[in-house]
Amino acid sequence: MEISRRGLLGSAIGVAAAAATGTVPVGRAAAASRSGRRQPATLWDEFKAAPYTHPQIPYVGRAGYRGGAAFPRRPVVADVVRDYGAAPDGSADAAPAINRALRDAGRDGGGTVYVPPGTYRIDDLIRIGHDRVVLRGAGSGRTTLHATRSLTYLIGPYGSRYGGDKSSWSWAGGLIWLCPQARWESLTDAIKDREWPFEGWTGNHRDEWRTLTPVTAPARQGDRTLTVADTTVLRPGTRVLLQLSDDAGHTLLRHMSGDIPGAASYPWDGKTKLTSYVPYEWPCRVTAVDHHRRCVTLDRPLPLDARRAWQPRLTTHIRPLTGAGVEALTLEMTETPQSPHLRDKGYNGVALQCAWDCWLDDVHVRHADNGFLLVAAKACTLRRTRVSGRGSHHPYCCREGSHDNLVEDFAIDLRTVPAPPGTQLHGINVEGLSSHNVWSRGRMAMGTFDSHRGLPFANVRTDITVTNDGAHGGDASAGPLYGARFTHWNITVTNHRAGCIKLDGIAPYSATVALSEVSEFGQIDTPDFTGPLHTRTAAYGHPEAACPPNLYEAQRELRV
Repeated sequence: MEISRRGLLGSAIGVAAAAATGTVPVGRAAAASRSGRRQPATLWDEFKAAPYTHPQIPYVGRAGYRGGAAFPRRPVVADVVRDYGAAPDGSADAAPAINRALRDAGRDGGGTVYVPPGTYRIDDLIRIGHDRVVLRGAGSGRTTLHATRSLTYLIGPYGSRYGGDKSSWSWAGGLIWLCPQARWESLTDAIKDREWPFEGWTGNHRDEWRTLTPVTAPARQGDRTLTVADTTVLRPGTRVLLQLSDDAGHTLLRHMSGDIPGAASYPWDGKTKLTSYVPYEWPCRVTAVDHHRRCVTLDRPLPLDARRAWQPRLTTHIRPLTGAGVEALTLEMTETPQSPHLRDKGYNGVALQCAWDCWLDDVHVRHADNGFLLVAAKACTLRRTRVSGRGSHHPYCCREGSHDNLVEDFAIDLRTVPAPPGTQLHGINVEGLSSHNVWSRGRMAMGTFDSHRGLPFANVRTDITVTNDGAHGGDASAGPLYGARFTHWNITVTNHRAGCIKLDGIAPYSATVALSEVSEFGQIDTPDFTGPLHTRTAAYGHPEAACPPNLYEAQRELRV
């Protein structure tokens, strides 16, 4: 069933769609079985038949740290109180002691830096810049880092590379900042020099890379093998970028939008912020090399076609931070009023930047401008995280080419003070050509499913209860809100507002499955593309009918 514009179907038709294209209620399925009638194929059945190439639902079964693996338990190598003299009563700045311990652990090859129970005043940001280093408290209810200063104070004002007087601390940086040391230094040096940098995989000016080998034969979405010109520069385990350049007709951006007719007439040339993200960069790992056939196998199926017109190539990238984590603590900012929209001072929580296979577990952020930020992050997991306090601009932010990340068992609490005039609330954000990210098992007392322009595609939100009172963001020059293959699966909306959550009529080649009944009010999300979108709706009005109840977990269990 194709629904070309959101809101055309009433709840009765939506229930019928459940039988035709989505889940089938248990009683009806049992009756069909007894009568010998063949049950209609569901969207889940369709997906299982073609998991890497389903037109509406992306394969996200390997999102997160090392494809969903358990976090390692690294040995404790330092106690910040016993070994470095940090004061657990808030009487003195503990940031120097914590940062020394983290730096020493990294230089010695990694390990866990333990922060015993207590409240630790930090007058500087906390930096993890070495692989295999973990900062661990005694539990988010027992160890608190109390941050007294903003990133504007500590590093300086951070303007936007796109002009205007916005503060980039509205979407970048953290008072706990996981980023490879050299990359962090280059970023902060540029900010101090007011040379507002790019923040992604290929340097401040997006040119700190070299081609390893061109891809010499076209490949299709879902393939895992590429034919290349030179295999001698590659070996199993090599981390690379697959880069794709757009052409004059913007056929790459149209492909990200599902190759719908409406994408051909979209005004791509005027979307200068979006086009600054191209060449498209997808981090991947080589798992096998066949020198005889000049082929390499990758750890993930291709998210897009690799057509000759887009000059596909494997390149180098900024050396990422790997195997690092933060566990079992609360980061609480000095409570200040939330700043006007896009004027954040940088009372930000935890940022993972140019991080690959890193994690957060049992981390609570309070009174933040922005809670948790994934910036050019790959295959990271945020588990048992929570944002609370006076209200956040972006409780969760995923941007600048972030791929395959997992946010699960997360919570956004109701703000403790009214929102000041001129502020904005988003929710769980994704933007900037980011793909195959998952938000799973969430409870959102406020916010929305914010697709923040920049043509994100192939992302999943599943098994979430939300009071949908936020708004999407994104500059008009950043282009469409949605690319193809967004999926919202088993979503309960407590206030019954459709905006940003019911996808039919707004997202191309996407799916809304088992969404509670909603209606149009307070809408600001409007279609970017004309014509049919080929979007599917199933089990509308019946979250309890979702089968499977959690799309990500069901995909993990598939054998593909």
